[in-house]
Amino acid sequence: MRWLILALALLAGPAQAVQPDEVLADPVLEARARELSQGLRCLVCRNENIDESNADLARDLRILVRERLVAGDSDSEVIAYLVDRYGEYVLLKPTATGENLILWIAGPAMLLVALASAAVYLRRRRSAPDVAPAPLSDDERARLDEILKE
Repeated sequence: MRWLILALALLAGPAQAVQPDEVLADPVLEARARELSQGLRCLVCRNENIDESNADLARDLRILVRERLVAGDSDSEVIAYLVDRYGEYVLLKPTATGENLILWIAGPAMLLVALASAAVYLRRRRSAPDVAPAPLSDDERARLDEILKE
């Protein structure tokens, strides 16, 4: 019995937060709304899409997406409307153009700079002459012997 429950739980997949009163009567529009919702970030939950989030703002965004689709907007027009209203943060996969290009390039560029710095440091360290420490004076040796006896 436990195996049956576990199998059903695994096959059920993630729970959707879409309420029955949000679902559109037209299955084609509803499928488009679900697809768009998968790529939109819940502004409250951070890295959860609005289709899976139970937050009130996510519900409002789901309704807004459906209203725009019913009004006749294309998918790209709905996305553009939401980006204009909430910024590119609403997209789970932000574009790699314009101002975001700096963010896309910064990580790999910083990694390359770090690797180059490490290579230069190691090369200089390897080519530096070995400097032996100066021997202890008689006073220092006597003081060290005294400390070690304690």
